[in-house]
Amino acid sequence: MDFLYINVLYFMLIPFFILAYLISSQKDSFEKLFSKEIIENLRVTNQGMSKNSRNILFFASIFFMIIALSRPVMNEQEQSIKQELNAIVVAIDVSKSMLAQDLYPTRLDMAKLKLEKIIEKSKHNALGLVIFAKSAFILSPITQDFNSLKYIVKNFDSKIDFNNGSNIYAMLEASNKLFKNYEHKNIILLSDGGNNTSYKDEIDFLEKNKLNLYTISLASNKPTPIPTKDGYMTDSNGNIITIKRNESIKKLSFINTGAYVNYTLNDKDVDAVLNDIFTKIEKDKISSKKYKIYTELFYYPLGFSVLLLLLSFSSFRSIKSLSSISKALVLTLLIFSSSNLKAGLFDFQTINQANADYKNKDYKKAQNEYEKIQNSEESLYNQANAAYKQKDYKKALELYDKTLTYKNEDLEYKKLHNMGNTYVNLNKLEEAKKSYEKALKIKDNKETKENLETVKKELEKKKKDQNKDQKDQKNKDKKNQEQKDRDKSKNKKDDKKNQENKKDPKKSKENKKLEDKDSKGEKSENKKSSQNIKKNIISDLEEKKWLKKLENKQVPILLRKVESKEEDKSSSPW
Repeated sequence: MDFLYINVLYFMLIPFFILAYLISSQKDSFEKLFSKEIIENLRVTNQGMSKNSRNILFFASIFFMIIALSRPVMNEQEQSIKQELNAIVVAIDVSKSMLAQDLYPTRLDMAKLKLEKIIEKSKHNALGLVIFAKSAFILSPITQDFNSLKYIVKNFDSKIDFNNGSNIYAMLEASNKLFKNYEHKNIILLSDGGNNTSYKDEIDFLEKNKLNLYTISLASNKPTPIPTKDGYMTDSNGNIITIKRNESIKKLSFINTGAYVNYTLNDKDVDAVLNDIFTKIEKDKISSKKYKIYTELFYYPLGFSVLLLLLSFSSFRSIKSLSSISKALVLTLLIFSSSNLKAGLFDFQTINQANADYKNKDYKKAQNEYEKIQNSEESLYNQANAAYKQKDYKKALELYDKTLTYKNEDLEYKKLHNMGNTYVNLNKLEEAKKSYEKALKIKDNKETKENLETVKKELEKKKKDQNKDQKDQKNKDKKNQEQKDRDKSKNKKDDKKNQENKKDPKKSKENKKLEDKDSKGEKSENKKSSQNIKKNIISDLEEKKWLKKLENKQVPILLRKVESKEEDKSSSPW
């Protein structure tokens, strides 16, 4: 037997043992609330399962759950799954004749649309791409990465100036190279039929290499001119050349298990070809994947774990007599009363009434009831809590101070924590801080820590505010003094100038001219600065424009030329 997730077993055992220790070492709630004398007096006879027995069942249940999560298995075996696919090469004619516009927008654009449809409908196919004119080029090997194929089709520049002619033989050679690892070879040709009337060499090549050629003819029977940059293509005599569908290509498509179909404006032509390949041609086993299989065993420890869990939760205690029932009821009432109460044998009724009033939020009445219980530190503590709830914080603080809790650490911690809260409400943050710190020395509690941090932050904030106010006041006084000094200095200068102007009027005019000149120079500098800013803005805009152009620039598609044994024998320039 093995475990698939053995790490789960190792890592989960650590918290399991920690939990087991914490639960086994935890005191019973009765021992926390009551003295030993009261517990002995009120103990109910237990004829059911003991506490230790229930804990053992509970831990055993968790242990088997951990084993189930580790996923035990046996009889490991390997199984191979083979994938069967049709291998297809799509060949597109990119010769000059494919620029004819008898199909909208051109025959070549229609071929690209048909190729996109073939890719969309080829869920159970693997595709390769070849383009050809006088020479053949491989665009993509046979693959199922259709996202890459779509990218190639979208970004392929069909305006490349290829050599004149339609060399079908070169296309067959390039396609056959792509079928090197495949037994069944299917080619879908998207062309207007080429230039030749006889395809003897091509037929021999198809038969020899067992290629199946499916042709989708992308041309009409209407003679159509071939557009160029300067108008239309002409012959040596200056006459416009017109071309139509070359049906001689049918001879090639009827070799082996091929087929021929004229284009349609919908997808019927593509569907017909793909359905024929799917039904007639055997598939190639192009991939094989190995999977591991097991006999799963996790449900055995899981089922056993659930059974043990139910047993641990269904252990009831039986009660023999009426007196036992009454004792159990008293215990139940006391458990759901204040958790801080440690009662004497004769205080049950008063405590119950006080707790009921406290729960009903009648804090004043609850406080009066707690006061009836004499010689009880818990009573004083509960009185303080009741006063706190009534927002009588001074009274609460007084009662907390009177509560002597040095014998009971838990009660001491709670008292100090509550005193901290009371000091906060009285806006005595330093005292609150000291109370929280004392409480944390007794017990490390998250809530007390958070309260202490909040008080510290508030004290720091107050200190900063005080320092800031003092600093602001100093800065304000300093600024006022500086302003006064400047005003005095200015008044002195103005008085001096006025006296000089009275003595020498000519000098006064010269001073005015100098002031005007300085202001003009300042304006000129501001104007130059604004021009520089405009230049920078224009520069940034130009940079963004060119960056955008670079981002939108398409990655060129790599064309790999396939050398052909036979050149295109056609003399036509398209």
